[in-house]
Amino acid sequence: MEQAGEKRFLGVSRNVFFLGWVSFLTDVSSEMMFHMFPLFLSHVLGVGAAFIGLIEGLGDSAATILKVASGWASDRLGRRKGLTTLGYVLSTVAKPFLLLASSGGVALAIRFFERSGKGIRTSPRDALVADSTTPETMGRGFGFHRALDTFGAVGGIAIAAAVIYLMQGWETTLALPSFRWLVIIGVIPAVLSVLVLVFFVHEARASRPRGKEIGAAAPVEGFDRRFKIFLAIMALFTLGNSADIFLVLRASDIGLSPLHILLMLIPLNLIYAATSYPFGRLSDRVGRKRVIIAGWGVYALTYLGFALVSPTWHVIYVILLFAFYGVYYGAAEGVTRAFVADIVPKERRGTAYGLYHGSIGVSLLLASVIAGVLWEAIDPAATFFFGAAMAGAAIAGFALLLRE
Repeated sequence: MEQAGEKRFLGVSRNVFFLGWVSFLTDVSSEMMFHMFPLFLSHVLGVGAAFIGLIEGLGDSAATILKVASGWASDRLGRRKGLTTLGYVLSTVAKPFLLLASSGGVALAIRFFERSGKGIRTSPRDALVADSTTPETMGRGFGFHRALDTFGAVGGIAIAAAVIYLMQGWETTLALPSFRWLVIIGVIPAVLSVLVLVFFVHEARASRPRGKEIGAAAPVEGFDRRFKIFLAIMALFTLGNSADIFLVLRASDIGLSPLHILLMLIPLNLIYAATSYPFGRLSDRVGRKRVIIAGWGVYALTYLGFALVSPTWHVIYVILLFAFYGVYYGAAEGVTRAFVADIVPKERRGTAYGLYHGSIGVSLLLASVIAGVLWEAIDPAATFFFGAAMAGAAIAGFALLLRE
């Protein structure tokens, strides 16, 4: 927990401030590589949409299991930083191996390893953010963290756009040398993020549960009905929330070049970053539920837009769709994590975040496979109609079944 009298940085605790910069640097690295990863798979390696969905789904399934396990372990140990650091190190080590990817199978293995690192770090890191924040400022803390994370994405996308422009201009097909330079440059901020974590983030005082409370019990035991319903609703929402690689594939499908796509991702992430902190503070005042439902409503409308988009649309409309999608992220991502902290015992936050991310991960595996199959078996629009429908069902469930 944030200590009385502790020095604050931009309105948040020291740990939240530096964890934000860790995520900033990590996202600079990851967004440089992985926004172009589906085009690398499709244009360079000749992988189909269904297999691309499988690659993302299996990577997320590995992350899912590890998010549950690492969250539980951080509660059991009463310590968060070690597992968080291990996860960031594994992801950083995996990234240079993308230079060796020569087939869909090799790419799957590398992505699996990289996502495993993300799985190990995510739940302990979120618990560390919560442990370093007061209950009254939980939305602000998570909003700040998501904002810096996303500003990192903006930086990574901007660098990637510059590299693509210098390497191949406005060509509609991603070239192998362009992708390799993205990987080479992207490793640098990944290494820096680990150094910031090691030297500037301190272990917070987490309440350590007694052995009987967490030792042999099933992970979901000890949580109330609200949390279990919330997990089910999150799983339903995520079932239609396929990996964002399908947004990139959709833009490519209607004829946009890799450079066009990167430039469109910049306003998306700028809006995400700019709105995360205000939406987090708003949720501290008006409640998490209203903000989350509003964010999911924006998501449903955006996915309907992507379902209807066609090559005849002016590029400005596609830019607006990407920008609108950023509002969804700003309203929902940090606030849902703050909502978890609100409704679970503080000594079980690691386990709770593991279950939260785990429920999302299981559904995301199914979502990515379903999206790929719908894309190839029916048409690309079907993927986005399905996502909008699942979002509508989740909104109804949240509104009717959950209270603050």
